[in-house]
Amino acid sequence: MAARFEYAGLDRVIHERARLGIVTSLASHPQGLRFNDLKQLCGLTDGNLSRHLAVLETAGMVAIEKSFRRKRPETRCKLTRSGRARFVVYLDQLQHVVADAAAARVPHGLGKLAVEGAG
Repeated sequence: MAARFEYAGLDRVIHERARLGIVTSLASHPQGLRFNDLKQLCGLTDGNLSRHLAVLETAGMVAIEKSFRRKRPETRCKLTRSGRARFVVYLDQLQHVVADAAAARVPHGLGKLAVEGAG
């Protein structure tokens, strides 16, 4: 029996902040995105984006296609079918986290008193 708050579906590959942004961006652009567009959407540097894309590509979640456009190199990134499926499972698990957190909320104002009194 799994522990109630284990959240095993929170895929560690996706759960890192930058990779979550990358996967979410690609999920909302099924045709894929050019490297520079993805970099801008996620607020990452070239090196950071490259490193996180390598992790996602190794995990089979992202496909990276390199080509030339007007004699210039172009890198296009796209979520794979497997990556999209893993993201759907991740989002489902995240919905459980949000529902659990909402159910545990304290009435407005009491949480502030409890935090202030904890010091």
